Amino acid sequence: MEADIAKVLGYELKKEMAERYFGFRKLIEEDTQDLNRQVQHQVRTSEQEVGHCLARIYILLGDEGLIQEFLLLAGLEEQIYYDPYLLESPTLRARALAGMRARGFTRAGRFKNLVLDSYQLLVEKVEAYRERFDELAENFATIKEEIQLFYRKNDLGNIMHFFRAMDDHASDGPLYSDLRSGATEQLEKTMRIEPPSPIEQSLPVIPPLMPLRSVRKLLTRLAERAYHLHQQRR
Repeated sequence: MEADIAKVLGYELKKEMAERYFGFRKLIEEDTQDLNRQVQHQVRTSEQEVGHCLARIYILLGDEGLIQEFLLLAGLEEQIYYDPYLLESPTLRARALAGMRARGFTRAGRFKNLVLDSYQLLVEKVEAYRERFDELAENFATIKEEIQLFYRKNDLGNIMHFFRAMDDHASDGPLYSDLRSGATEQLEKTMRIEPPSPIEQSLPVIPPLMPLRSVRKLLTRLAERAYHLHQQRR
């Protein structure tokens, strides 16, 4: 009698663990799907905002050497959102420069101000991007930590033992087929809850840019050199 009671209690305990596992797995999958949607939205947003601002500056500078100098000046270590075709396509140039107002009385002055204004806008867009990136990275870290905490508190081996103890006729699904065939290692791998992909796999890591006041003089010189190059090519 006592043995039967112990068996029932043990069964109920393992059942509770299994239910806890599936409930937790569902929550993690929902959180992961939500995070992936947010990341993909941010991918599109960053291309439209940060990418567009950078493309405008690349086109204004119009020379790969000047572009490299600009990246070093701004504090960027790589050519983010850069495509050499930007410098060759009239359509892309027109699209990138659309909507920008040029301040100044001379062509050279308007061009210089266009570069400076474009950089200031880029600084603002990068700052907003970094804030959103940090939020998404924090959400990723939270999901990963929740998974690690779950496994510290719940033994996956005990959960699998519960499935083995169930009646073979309880289900004909692939999970039980794997158990009957003894594919324990593969089953454990299938049941393990994986965290979402790190944010930086989908979004570039962009450092904070140098403020305009710190680079105004050097950026103005870059703009003047770029203007003279444009004049020579006309």
